Amino acid sequence: MAIREILQIGHPRLASRASEVDVEMIKSIEVQSWIDDMVDTMRAANGAGIAANQIGIPHRIFVIEVGNNPRYPYKPKIPLTVAINPTISALSDKTFVSNEGCLSVPQMRGNVDRHVEIEVSYFDRNANKINEVIRGYSACTWQHEYDHLDGVLFPHRVEDKESFCSWHVFEEFRQADYANEVEALVAQWGA
Repeated sequence: MAIREILQIGHPRLASRASEVDVEMIKSIEVQSWIDDMVDTMRAANGAGIAANQIGIPHRIFVIEVGNNPRYPYKPKIPLTVAINPTISALSDKTFVSNEGCLSVPQMRGNVDRHVEIEVSYFDRNANKINEVIRGYSACTWQHEYDHLDGVLFPHRVEDKESFCSWHVFEEFRQADYANEVEALVAQWGA
């Protein structure tokens, strides 16, 4: 296990579609060590998730975990989840404006439209096939990490360029209002 360097916006690995993991290799020492490194790196950076290509591994894996995260005090809790070869499908046209940041885009945030109801399918770290429906604000986190696997970073999805701001400005001037919006979304749709 190791904390790895997080690649920054503009790095070619972040702009490329990641490759599928051979399902027969999921339990291998190599893939398991990638997962451990992703978890360690995400936690060390206070991230809510990280994709393999963000630490230089060009495969379709991401991890998500939200506890008492100082970067995201308004996010609903998500237990540690490992998603290998995930697929995501929107279940409705209903969207939510998600104000997002990213470990690969330090010091910047912006608004992205995300679906509030998605169906996800993936393999966990034990090679079990998982299918579930994710609703509410947690669906935004899943879509953000999934985008990484296709070489898309949140600034590429921002339509309202005036929504861009620094983390400091967000925390000082926008976070309280945004936390209220997230709370309303969670009340309506669940986590």
